[in-house]
Amino acid sequence: MTRASTTYPSGRVTLREVGLRDGLQLTTRFPSTEAKKRWLAQERAAGVRHFEVGSFLPPSRFPQFSDVREIVKEAATSDIFSTALVLNDRGARDAIETTVNEIVVVVSATEEHSLANMNKSRAEALEFLRRTRALADASAEGPMVSVGISMAFGCSIAGNVETVEVLRLIGKSLEGGAEVISIADTVGFAGPRQVEALTDLAVRECGDTPVVVHLHDTRGMGMANAAAAMNSGARVLDGSLGGLGGCPFAPGATGNAVFEDLVFLCERMGFSTGIDVDALCATRSILAEEMPEEKLFGSIARAGPPSMISWAA
Repeated sequence: MTRASTTYPSGRVTLREVGLRDGLQLTTRFPSTEAKKRWLAQERAAGVRHFEVGSFLPPSRFPQFSDVREIVKEAATSDIFSTALVLNDRGARDAIETTVNEIVVVVSATEEHSLANMNKSRAEALEFLRRTRALADASAEGPMVSVGISMAFGCSIAGNVETVEVLRLIGKSLEGGAEVISIADTVGFAGPRQVEALTDLAVRECGDTPVVVHLHDTRGMGMANAAAAMNSGARVLDGSLGGLGGCPFAPGATGNAVFEDLVFLCERMGFSTGIDVDALCATRSILAEEMPEEKLFGSIARAGPPSMISWAA
């Protein structure tokens, strides 16, 4: 077995909490380092094991991630599997020097978004992937290297995205050494039929390589799309606490799939997550205290899980 298949076993669903990275990209305020540590600790106690903990970007431009090294260190001491985003060679080198378990390279499905998001063409992004993989391989205990294909279901800059183009980029990413492939509905364009179809093709294309489905709830389709993805074989899904998130370089991009609702959905579909949804929802108090002006979303936090039946059935 590869280390990716061990981390993301195909026989169960793995949920990744991306609030500390994607969730903080568009917020006007962000939690203190100590509050982030409490965020990690409370969700860890609730049963969450996989977190995207930040981005290795210039602190002067992205102060919300200036403490990413400290958060990576905290994750390592708590038996948490950590993932972080890198967009350039400096960020990749900095990440590899830490104990982060997985680094994510972005390859956009459209040239227009690639230039806006990374100031790189897609060919340059794929070359950056190859360099990053070589750096990781040269490190004694280098992290896994994964690729997130953004705008895979449609682009708010360029419009429609052809499935064949997404599959081409998946193939190129695998050739470049990606150990995990993520397909992202960055701006919430997709519906269940599209998610079902593309996920099925991506799973087939990737073979033993894990496929992550990263969904946004911009137009209220997050849970329906997550169910469709799981029906097509996806076993790794992303969500953020309270539905925070969005890409600053993608017009119209707003919140991720609500992590708490995603836990409930998985349990109702027969996939045990090992996550205590009540304890998970209690973590929202940290966000309310640290970012009181940010709107938090989520049906389970509002209504609670069913109390008269076995809801995890």
